[in-house]
Amino acid sequence: MSSVQINKDTYLKWFESMLLMRKFEEKTGQLYGQQKIRGFCHLYIGQEAVVAGAVSAMKQGDSMVTAYRDHAHALALGVSADSIMAEMYGKITGCSKGKGGSMHIFSKEHNFYGGHGIVGGQVPLGAGIAFAEKYKGTDKVNICYMGDGAVRQGALHEAFNMAMLWKLPVIFVCENNGYAMGTSVERTTNMLDIYKIGLGFDMPCAPVDGMDPVAVHTAMDEAIERARKGDGPTFLEMRTYRYRGHSMSDPAKYRTKEELEEYKAKDPIEQVRETILKEKYATEKWIEEVEEKVKTIVDNSVKFAEESPWPSEDELYKDVYVQTDYPYVID
Repeated sequence: MSSVQINKDTYLKWFESMLLMRKFEEKTGQLYGQQKIRGFCHLYIGQEAVVAGAVSAMKQGDSMVTAYRDHAHALALGVSADSIMAEMYGKITGCSKGKGGSMHIFSKEHNFYGGHGIVGGQVPLGAGIAFAEKYKGTDKVNICYMGDGAVRQGALHEAFNMAMLWKLPVIFVCENNGYAMGTSVERTTNMLDIYKIGLGFDMPCAPVDGMDPVAVHTAMDEAIERARKGDGPTFLEMRTYRYRGHSMSDPAKYRTKEELEEYKAKDPIEQVRETILKEKYATEKWIEEVEEKVKTIVDNSVKFAEESPWPSEDELYKDVYVQTDYPYVID
């Protein structure tokens, strides 16, 4: 029995949340093309169910950490579109004061611990956040995301080992979209079932249809409850797909149009839309109202970012840790 039931409200929240992710990312792509947003930028279009289905299974106080494809995770946790867009513009009103950009979205208020640019670097951090919760005696859990390329990093194995040894309340989630940058999973490993990495640590693990928010929610709910009870971590391989390239500079010529269309036919937003109408959870008019609401949020976020000020020069010297009496430096 699931602890967090899927009902009408769940579907309505999924639709609005995933549509906001999709439209925000589409606008981000447009702005990048206009050079309003610069640097590295990785879009989440197609993978929305992996986050939406997780958030619906989480409780207040649970946290999340991920890699650099991070805009959607922050949006789903409630970080404002205004502050995320401003961050990508490099403005002082951004959630990281304009100092992090697209890859380093962060919000302590929403228990979102980034946005990390080092491949796999967030995996031991997720274990560390979970260790802190266990040390403090809370029942909070951490959801730690990574891409299919990150599972080749040694730090993942070290983190998995300690997480199992100490029964840490962390759910490791591999967002397997089939490609580590432009390299397919088939070219990087003989074992295509990535979730089986968990078996080497006796860690509960499973594959999940990452295009279906119901499947994601169900798997995450079970894993979260296991962690909350003190039974330790779980490793889930969410099999999903990104419709765009790895980053804005990637033309994605390494895959076929047929492959892309195959996954678009399973689009998570359309799945949820169809269920809402079929089950009469809402009307077409409601859907249109949500679409207009989302459009307004995204448009307003661009206006907010455009009108926000740049950081002042003295911001260079803020948020930098300096220990003036550090004893191990000889002048």
